[in-house]
Amino acid sequence: MKLREAVGEALRRRRRAQGRTLREVADAAGVSLTYLSEVERGRKEASSEVLEAVCAALRLGLAELFFEVAETLALAEPVGVSGGMPGAEPSAVVGFLVPPRPRAAAAPASAPVAPVLDLRAFAGRRTA
Repeated sequence: MKLREAVGEALRRRRRAQGRTLREVADAAGVSLTYLSEVERGRKEASSEVLEAVCAALRLGLAELFFEVAETLALAEPVGVSGGMPGAEPSAVVGFLVPPRPRAAAAPASAPVAPVLDLRAFAGRRTA
């Protein structure tokens, strides 16, 4: 599933749950009916400004939309897609960006600023 499809599905679910028409939400958000329809069907990728306007029209927080979309995408991803390890739990193979460390005055210009922490070594381990 593509990101724009998951966003569109989440927006459509919310709109329908509120019993509102596409026209009502499009008018409230200040976007065309055709454009909103394309966004809901996953055919157009909405800008952050459009998403914000549609979310406001739906009385939906942008963060809430993104959490719902993230959950949908996580469920749709095959296991181990991030680390390429079949059978591993998705949470075990997600890479985390380490915040940049302050550079020392003598640090070379080619020193990595935000290295990626590879968690594949921990994929088979479980915690309590």
